[in-house]
Amino acid sequence: MEECCSTKPKEQDKHVHSENDGHDHDHSHDAGDKTVFQMFLPALISFALLLIGIALDNYIKTEWFTGWVRLVWYLAAYAPVGLPVLKEAYESIIKGDVFSEFFLMGIATVGAFIIGEYPEGVAVMLFYSVGEVFQGMAVSRAKGNIKALLDQRPDEVTIIDGSQPKTIKAKEAKIGDIIQLKPGEKLALDGELITASASFNTAALTGESKPDTKSKGEAVLAGMINMNSIALVKVNTAYEDSKLSKILELVQNATAQKAPTELFIRKFAKVYTPIVVFLAIGICLLPYFFVSDYQFRDWLYRALIFLVISCPCALVISIPLGYFGGIGAASRNGILFKGSNFLDSIAEIQNVVMDKTGTMTEGVFKVQEVNIQPGFSKEEILKLVNALESKSTHPVATAIHNYAGEIDHSIPLEDVEEIAGHGLKASVDGKELLVGNFKLMDKFNISYDTNHSNIVYTLIAVAYDKKFAGYITIADSIKSDAKETVDNLHRMGVKATMLSGDKGTVVKYVADQLGIDSAFGDLLPEDKVNKVKEIKAKKETVAFVGDGVNDAPVVALSDVGIAMGGLGSDATIETADVVIQDDKPSKIPMAINIGKQTKKIVWQNIILAFAVKAVVLVLGAGGLATMWEAVFADVGVALLAILNAVRIQRMKF
Repeated sequence: MEECCSTKPKEQDKHVHSENDGHDHDHSHDAGDKTVFQMFLPALISFALLLIGIALDNYIKTEWFTGWVRLVWYLAAYAPVGLPVLKEAYESIIKGDVFSEFFLMGIATVGAFIIGEYPEGVAVMLFYSVGEVFQGMAVSRAKGNIKALLDQRPDEVTIIDGSQPKTIKAKEAKIGDIIQLKPGEKLALDGELITASASFNTAALTGESKPDTKSKGEAVLAGMINMNSIALVKVNTAYEDSKLSKILELVQNATAQKAPTELFIRKFAKVYTPIVVFLAIGICLLPYFFVSDYQFRDWLYRALIFLVISCPCALVISIPLGYFGGIGAASRNGILFKGSNFLDSIAEIQNVVMDKTGTMTEGVFKVQEVNIQPGFSKEEILKLVNALESKSTHPVATAIHNYAGEIDHSIPLEDVEEIAGHGLKASVDGKELLVGNFKLMDKFNISYDTNHSNIVYTLIAVAYDKKFAGYITIADSIKSDAKETVDNLHRMGVKATMLSGDKGTVVKYVADQLGIDSAFGDLLPEDKVNKVKEIKAKKETVAFVGDGVNDAPVVALSDVGIAMGGLGSDATIETADVVIQDDKPSKIPMAINIGKQTKKIVWQNIILAFAVKAVVLVLGAGGLATMWEAVFADVGVALLAILNAVRIQRMKF
């Protein structure tokens, strides 16, 4: 038996819930566009005919309701719910998947008709079909949070063509087009705001309900909703390359990465179901050789009960649904998991190793002091530093630019080189310009008399023409929820470690403020890798939180790579296993908690299904259980497991 409920979407715009996830067996639990009444109509017809039949059998005794009339009546009751299942069984057999759940239910109910147990045959298929409808509704509910994200982008946009607004397909918009965005409208493409300012609702992207006000020149992203006045946005990214497109692709592919538990259950079902079929044959035929008063009809009835009970539907539906619900709950909170396997992995994390800048601090630096040596012009040095830092994307460059003002592009920078973990180097009129940390000064044998070890700020040292020119102090503020994040990690029994390329005194100061277990500064990218290797050498699991670009080697090494502020970087989305869409570190323990709750629900369902089925299987084989107990063991347990699986979507994290 293949998986009973895969959740892998097939297309970007048509999110079909199908079981054909690389397997032969196609079984849709998707409610599609049908109303609730349409989904339940076949079951209602079957139920009405079954009730009338039972009444005619037991309470309204009539001579005509016998023989072929009675058989035809119950066949009519069976047809609305039974024929679709028998059709699925036939199609599965044609494709080579003989031992499917449809085959089990088909032979169990047809067998019941053969031995004259018409009402029970109809009842088993009726309850099974009702269970299928509930499963379809549960799957649709589980997909709701993700579909809300997938439906964020409008199909059309209004662009300014000359002086007139013109509506075109969003896919036809080109880079450089000006989009006119009315209040309440969603943005379809990434761009740059050219209106003085505008407020946007970013809840669909980040899970953050607080409006985000953008100023002229700032980036605005597809999926954001304009809140107040008309805004103009200049398109700077093709439709298919927008951040939202990448996130949609990530979400759509999330369920392709199966958790180990899910993979095990799928393999288990493929072995388990044929074994059950042969056991049922054995229950029917083998007693002939050992029981003196053997009655074929009685033992066939027991075998049929055994088949109904044995259907592994509760396991293979509720487990993928549990993981899918976990992914949906996370996305509702602005956390994107690249697969259900990462829900399992993050639940077992013992260490969270984090970067400092942009993760636990705002990453918004401000210049505090400019200390220039005698013999150098402060104005000239700042111009040189500003020009060189403009070649870097580091937040420090923005701080210097904000302090020093416009960049002087006439400065003849040559041979610009970024030295990892140190800073920038260039040549100006044949003179060497160095801007970075004091390790950069040491590397190029620049002598200085500054005692920088006691300064609790990020320091930018400057050397020009082989001479130390001074330093700039820059401060970064700790995020408001950083302390809460570390406290929550400790409550979960997770250790927090900070690794940073920033100055050791700054890193220690931040770590002390937050209560982080251990912190290391002045690290190169390879040093971070070695620190993570030291933790893993203790046989402990590690999640690394960073920007996912500079820290790619550490992310690759860790058990789970978590990227902060994923909307800001394409590379982040590509590198990390988990993307936190806003910059809130408090989402780190939330992600771990979602993983833990998902895993707990999955294992509750596994234990429930095995326990109930084991008991009723024994009773059925011993002749102590009827078809009604069998229905509960199959459909009842499946429904209980599904209700348990969808609980995660109602949880507050």
